[in-house]
Amino acid sequence: MSALDDTPLPAPPVLRTEGILDRLAALRAADAPTHGGRVLSYVYDPDLAELDALAGDAIRAVQPLNALDPTTFSSVAVMERELVAFARDVLHGTGAQDASGVVGTVTSGGTESCLLAVKTARDAFLAAHPPRADGTPHTLATLGFAPKVVAPSTVHAAFHKAATYLGLDLVLVPVDPASCRAVPAAMAAAVGDGSDVALVVVSAPSYPHGVVDPVEEVAASASALGVPVHVDACVGGWVLPFWPDDVAHVPPFDFRVPGVTSISADVHKYGYAPKGASVLLTRDRDRQRHQLFATTRWPGYPVVNSTIMGSKSAGPLAAAWAVTQALGVPGYRAVTARCAVATVTLREVLDAIEGLRVVGDPVGPLVAVATDESVPAERRVDPHVWSDAVRASGFVLQPQPGYTQPDGSRLPHTTHLTVTPVTAGVVDELGAALVTAAQAVRGVPRPDPQEVLGALVATLAPGVPAPEVLSALGALDARTAWDLVQAAVLGGSDPRGGDAPEPGTGPMAPLLALVEALPSAVGERLLIELIARLAEPVAPPVDALAAEPGGS
Repeated sequence: MSALDDTPLPAPPVLRTEGILDRLAALRAADAPTHGGRVLSYVYDPDLAELDALAGDAIRAVQPLNALDPTTFSSVAVMERELVAFARDVLHGTGAQDASGVVGTVTSGGTESCLLAVKTARDAFLAAHPPRADGTPHTLATLGFAPKVVAPSTVHAAFHKAATYLGLDLVLVPVDPASCRAVPAAMAAAVGDGSDVALVVVSAPSYPHGVVDPVEEVAASASALGVPVHVDACVGGWVLPFWPDDVAHVPPFDFRVPGVTSISADVHKYGYAPKGASVLLTRDRDRQRHQLFATTRWPGYPVVNSTIMGSKSAGPLAAAWAVTQALGVPGYRAVTARCAVATVTLREVLDAIEGLRVVGDPVGPLVAVATDESVPAERRVDPHVWSDAVRASGFVLQPQPGYTQPDGSRLPHTTHLTVTPVTAGVVDELGAALVTAAQAVRGVPRPDPQEVLGALVATLAPGVPAPEVLSALGALDARTAWDLVQAAVLGGSDPRGGDAPEPGTGPMAPLLALVEALPSAVGERLLIELIARLAEPVAPPVDALAAEPGGS
């Protein structure tokens, strides 16, 4: 008999729950509104409160589960199978050539789906090369070169991240400056004979401008060389299949297209599930197995991961599964029809605003607007100045900087609008705000990027030539970078103190002009410092200290 048998168990902790949710509500009050159609980026509102409630209930139902092991928690496997099957049907994986081999995985979002698509391509590329002399497979180090990922310059930044993480060479191919679509001949030229290319990527649609790349043409030339093609349909995969054909014809982009090897499609965008849930579909089971990771080379349990994460919440999966079960194909057609009506109405408003123009020929619910330089300067509307004016009316648009392509051609700075079904209920108010803002700022030029940069340089180092200052900014330490962020972005304030406005709440036109003018390496370093600092505590949390025995 143990000496501990008569020892009482320690008392459970005393929970201090009062005020916690009130504090959270106060914090949430400072967020941009996620419902009601006021924010035209980041959030995807179907205007169905019952879907929100259903998703929340589904998350709570699986809250204790660890989706790491579907053999222990079998509900995880069932939900993933059914969600993947739904996505496969929507994207014509069923009935396509080799349909029985179209398989998939639910990931945490588009970035993870894209990264895993690149990881699959890298490992399949290595496996296809003859082994080393000792019979072991090649690694990137022994291969002697970095395989290429060939993509249009408008490809999502997730592929920049994937190539950086995985040691591949991202080759960006200029798009047509007028249409902003990939140019098949230029893509084919970048692929060459395909011997050093692990993957070709196209978008359906590209996020910046909402245009669908010529998937059929690009896939035809790549597949003729045996090069796999990934379609990034993260934003379009759950809306383009249901887009009304009488509004706009959606060119084939999915598994109906021979040569399309994999597709990423985010359920937390136009699938209307909470963040973060995405589906990565791959044609050919054997190829898809390169996506997974497994090891028995440690003394713990055997590890098998289909995604980057090991332990993970089953909540996003359950919510996405529940939402797709509730909507089904008829439901998605209905909410997409509302989205399409709102998009058509907004296009009519935008087309009628003198001084602005819609970029390219967008297909679906994403629209980008640039200055119409065909009209006299005094009649032009700058999209960033216009976006700031629209914000004053309560609607938040997304300004995007201009971009110089690898061949020197220029894509203009724009303002992006993501249209969702809820937009249909506020489209008249939004349209009026867009027109009123344009009238207020017509003829007002954007801040000149070089002047903004010059003013910053003069503040940092009076009298020192700008090239010398920018060269010195190439390797900033954290302290200097933060000082620069506060001077250049925050007006000398520290948003973590609670009194200063959060970044993004003031005029964005000068900031975007600065981002556009700074060398990429410097701008990226400043943005890294900004985001990193926002997560750093400025002092020990007082309440946490007071909760300790003897705390004051």
